[in-house]
Amino acid sequence: MRVKDVMSKVVVRLSPDNSVRQAARLMLDNHISGLPVVDDEGHVVGVITEGDLIRRTELCSGVAGTPADPAIPAETRASAYVKRSSWKVGDAMTADPVTIDEDASVSRVAMMMQDRGVKRIPVMRDGQLVGIVSRADLLEAILAAKQDEMQTGDDAIRRSILVRLGENTGLEGLGIDVTVVDGTVHLWGKVETVECRKAARVVAEGVHGVRGVVEHFPALLPG
Repeated sequence: MRVKDVMSKVVVRLSPDNSVRQAARLMLDNHISGLPVVDDEGHVVGVITEGDLIRRTELCSGVAGTPADPAIPAETRASAYVKRSSWKVGDAMTADPVTIDEDASVSRVAMMMQDRGVKRIPVMRDGQLVGIVSRADLLEAILAAKQDEMQTGDDAIRRSILVRLGENTGLEGLGIDVTVVDGTVHLWGKVETVECRKAARVVAEGVHGVRGVVEHFPALLPG
């Protein structure tokens, strides 16, 4: 599944010359946590989020009057003052935001959100904004995903589990064997950690048609 399959194509956006009050109003009215900032040529130049706005002088009135910290360079303090005090979106936004191409995979955008700690990512096509993908969009994709359409006989279930065990699960090379009887999966092998045993069970439970999972791993050593 690609980003373009799950993204929101109707994008609420702002100009760098809009006010932070307009940004706050648009977020509230549209129930969203961030907005892309787009210049007159259609290029994404930043993102303004709830996180940018809650650090504003309007909410933190004491910040502007706090004594200067000599350990912080004057340029850094001046930049922070502009960000929290200017009325313009272009000053308050986070510049040079992370973006993603519409043909990127959903797994790629999920990884980017996790690595960058962001909730929404602008989606691009040939340098132009065509959508936005959010964590909520990814949750919708999970709910909408079709269940396995392969047959659910014991042999088919076993083959599916064996394939999935080798798909970046951490279980590669452990030699886990699988038998399936009337939809109940039996897992065998020398799996010596709780995490790997849990991963093996999750793999089996994720295959359509599985009625239960029985582990036949050796007892864990104390310690």
